[in-house]
Amino acid sequence: MKLVIQGKNIEITNAIREYVNQKIEKAVNHFQTMTTEVDVHLSVARNPRINTKQTAEVTIYANKTIIRAQESSEDLYASIDLVADKIQRQLRKYKEKLQKKTQAQPKTGAVIHEAPVVEDLIGDRTPELPTEVVRMKYFAMPPMTIEEAMEQLQLVDHDFYMFRNAKTDEINVLYERNHGGYGVIQPRNGNGHTNHTNGKTAQNAAAVTDTSTVS
Repeated sequence: MKLVIQGKNIEITNAIREYVNQKIEKAVNHFQTMTTEVDVHLSVARNPRINTKQTAEVTIYANKTIIRAQESSEDLYASIDLVADKIQRQLRKYKEKLQKKTQAQPKTGAVIHEAPVVEDLIGDRTPELPTEVVRMKYFAMPPMTIEEAMEQLQLVDHDFYMFRNAKTDEINVLYERNHGGYGVIQPRNGNGHTNHTNGKTAQNAAAVTDTSTVS
């Protein structure tokens, strides 16, 4: 298993490196057969108004799946403890899902009910963009169904997940709705159609698809 430790606004001392190795190796000890690489990103916020300045983020690459967790506190070692516990729970959850899939009999696909296109996604909120790009991330995007993307969303510790839709071969964004359930953002051409080969309109294709259940 490859373990990579990086830092932002902090020097990765030998003591920090040893502590991360100890905690993360213990967290993934029972899941090493499915884990190929573990990336640990430690950072310290420079903004004095932020109380939880010390952040530990762990990204695990396991069987072409990305599992991610992040925790912040006023103490870096406490953040490492918290994120190690969290990533261990995420790995256990992922392993249990794999076991259930192996044991389960083939089932018919779940039906996701489509909803009309939502023109205003942010409501009365004012969008705020950062003044600069602070970090770049690159991920492989193998084609997957919306159901598979929903499973991935639960493993990355985010409220959204970008994926390549196996049905349309387009980049979609799955997100958690404020009032419950999930939504899917799909691209739409200037002529009001998506890139579906059957030429469905955006109304039928559902540029935003809502669902309230996770299979």
